Amino acid sequence: MSVRDERIMVIGALGQVGTDLTPALRSRYGAENVVAVGRRTMPTDDCRNAGPFEFADATDKAALRALLQRYKINTIYHLAAIMSAAGEQDPELAWRVNMESLRNVLDLGVELGLDRIFWPSSIAVFGPTTPRQNTPQSTVLEPTTIYGVTKVAGELLCNYYFIKHGLDVRSVRYPGLVTYKTFSGGGTSDYSIEIFIEALKHRHYTCFVSAETTMPMMYMDDAVRATIELMNADADRLTVRTSYNVAAESFTAGELASEVARRIDGFTYDFVPDYRQAIADSWPDTVDDLVARRDWDWSPDYDLPSLSQSMLKGMGSKLGIEA
Repeated sequence: MSVRDERIMVIGALGQVGTDLTPALRSRYGAENVVAVGRRTMPTDDCRNAGPFEFADATDKAALRALLQRYKINTIYHLAAIMSAAGEQDPELAWRVNMESLRNVLDLGVELGLDRIFWPSSIAVFGPTTPRQNTPQSTVLEPTTIYGVTKVAGELLCNYYFIKHGLDVRSVRYPGLVTYKTFSGGGTSDYSIEIFIEALKHRHYTCFVSAETTMPMMYMDDAVRATIELMNADADRLTVRTSYNVAAESFTAGELASEVARRIDGFTYDFVPDYRQAIADSWPDTVDDLVARRDWDWSPDYDLPSLSQSMLKGMGSKLGIEA
């Protein structure tokens, strides 16, 4: 499919991933060819003026169908979800939003003959029984959060629609994502963003996981690139139709704090774990993404120092504080 033939809808365009992915897609395919969809949050003037924007609830299949037909969409990036920590506060809502919306998108993909669908999974599919080091592509999936449960179910559902209907659904298991552009909260890896905000504003941060907590992380620029590269990969090369492991860097919360302290004079920090510690402890320290590297040549650009430098510069500019 040529670039000019793409007609894309990004559902959840105002969320953490969508805020970065939508402009990247518009830059690549043309602003008029990428429809941003949000549910309640008002878009910024920049977002609204940059290309088409619509309000819709992804659990409303009729509303989605109408938009897909009006804009003649052939590709969906379905990002809307209730995240891990927020999901534990309202499991019923997490199940309804995460599963009903995905089922709607997959059903409409079949009904309308869409070319491709992207849906993100997460390292939340893993659990205490999963190997914590170099977690393999195919392994035990026994999550202990409702968010993780919905992601496991979603992976299997995507694979089912590929096998049953030939629907070209593609997915990656995002690690903790670090970005300065949008911070919606509700995730277990939120400390990796909060620390930069608090370092710049108050020169102190109390982290809600222990210093020893290790988690796979990825800078948003890498996550956006991984998403677009997977969606443009040759279908014949893809061997995974559940979701691909992708990795960038893994570091402890203490190592992150030390890196920030090295760059911000007078920054102090401490660690007071809360209920999110148990969630973090159920996830891997590192993941093995050799299958993604083999199937579509995945490779990250950012490590902890470059991530920290970019975050402080970007967050400082956003907050109006010199890093």
